Amino acid sequence: MVQPIEPSVAILAVWVVLYIYSMAGSIDFGASFWAMVYGNQQTQAGKIANRFLSPTWEVTNTILVLLVVMSVGFFPRAAYMLGNVLIVPVSVILLLITIRSSFMVFAYYVEGYQRLLQAVSGITALFIPALLISALPVTQGGFVQRADGRELLLFDKLVTSPSVYLYILFGLTSELFLAALFLADYSRESGDEEAYAAYRKHAIVFGPITLLVAVFTLYTLEPEAFWLLKRLQEFKVWYVWSILAFLIGYLALWWKTPGGKVGRPRVAVIAVAIQYAIATFAYGAAHLPYIIYPYLTVNEAFTQINTFYSLLKVFAMGLAILLPGFIIFWRLFMKDKRYLQGERRP
Repeated sequence: MVQPIEPSVAILAVWVVLYIYSMAGSIDFGASFWAMVYGNQQTQAGKIANRFLSPTWEVTNTILVLLVVMSVGFFPRAAYMLGNVLIVPVSVILLLITIRSSFMVFAYYVEGYQRLLQAVSGITALFIPALLISALPVTQGGFVQRADGRELLLFDKLVTSPSVYLYILFGLTSELFLAALFLADYSRESGDEEAYAAYRKHAIVFGPITLLVAVFTLYTLEPEAFWLLKRLQEFKVWYVWSILAFLIGYLALWWKTPGGKVGRPRVAVIAVAIQYAIATFAYGAAHLPYIIYPYLTVNEAFTQINTFYSLLKVFAMGLAILLPGFIIFWRLFMKDKRYLQGERRP
């Protein structure tokens, strides 16, 4: 029997937005942490991080809203099931996002408590990606049990599983690595070599740690998730390419520029983004056809065809409106030399 193509298109669209949010969110949340770390030191590194955060954290929240709307619209049954199972962690995540967003706004206007407010936003930002990624092992099997027609989260098993804590550790190291790498490039673009050297050092440390944690995470899966490990072995070539992309990005931190400066952070950022893209889509392909193993597949969770096409048109129109705004945003806040160097517009 020929399977309809619409569910595959829908899950690919959701996964693309998930990848974009995972990258943008990791950089955004990690930048909050580095801004807190360097906020009270005699260095420009903290100001660089705050200069990046000032316009971008709202954009990251916009991507999150888009991701949630797409997931609920395209896969309502999956959204309902995950919402029931993950009600406690999702509530904690939303609370942390709310606290961070509020405190970041106040940090720009309340002079006397700026340091305290930055500390709160930095600490909450450190744990948001870790809690978000903890949802992945729940979908792999072993943590959800069906009883009386309802799916229940085995919370005791979840909080005692080494696999879950390795996922959380991977989220933490990825956040710090990606943010440090991006801020190194942002510092170089701003012409601040002191800040660049500080963030380059962090990227050099956290890069290999993140890669090792990722490998350990895969090989400490719960017994119920061994199906996923077997499926991942079918995508070995993808992960070889992923590691090669990482090596190119990591080594680029030592390549010299024509001007004699050490490191090419822009090459490193692009290569590492490609690395994460390859690994993310290999993981997603291996996870198919299940959204929650073994209870729910992509086809079972998919919305009605007419609803799918209606939503697709709405999202296409929305992206057509938002995309020019993102381009203008990029040029104003990520490429404008006066903003990058902290100069105010007349």
